[in-house]
Amino acid sequence: MPSLDSRTALIVVDVQNDFAHPEGSLFVVGAEQVVAHANEAIEEAASAGGLIVYTQDWHPEHTPHFERDGGLWPVHCVGGSWGARFHDGLQTDAGPVVQKGVDGNDGYSGFSTRDPQSGERQATELESILRDASVEHCIVIGLATDYCVKETAVDARRLGFTVSVRADAIAAVNLNPGDGQNALAELAELGVLIT
Repeated sequence: MPSLDSRTALIVVDVQNDFAHPEGSLFVVGAEQVVAHANEAIEEAASAGGLIVYTQDWHPEHTPHFERDGGLWPVHCVGGSWGARFHDGLQTDAGPVVQKGVDGNDGYSGFSTRDPQSGERQATELESILRDASVEHCIVIGLATDYCVKETAVDARRLGFTVSVRADAIAAVNLNPGDGQNALAELAELGVLIT
């Protein structure tokens, strides 16, 4: 694994109440441990002079992303709601926040959103934040392994960064059994280091 330094970014993906709190609408089993391990990773990155960036789902009340509006998911992370806030146990003051899904698009990747009808992608500000800081390597942690973590790591590789995922600081939704392990296998095939 590349050493942590000023050319490394820790991307903390969607550690929000709706995913990370047992009362959240889309609670991910194992998220409690993710919060603790995320804080360890944040401390390590900060001590090494690395950049820390948080992503945050921030949906409107209605979006084709939600099951009630024709999508896959229960209502979650509606902007300004308790569910959209970062988990109280997470250290959240270490760097900028990139909000995604704000316009009703699918916001799986921290780097881009996708129109659920047309499939058209739009970039978030995440890549420019990393480029401005001369980042070369991304460490991706957070929720959930098989969706937002995976897609953020895939986009980071596509954009030319070296990428690693910390297996102790992620957890999977597992809509289908094995989705989390399959996601890690896909990432490994793309050259993402699973640590």
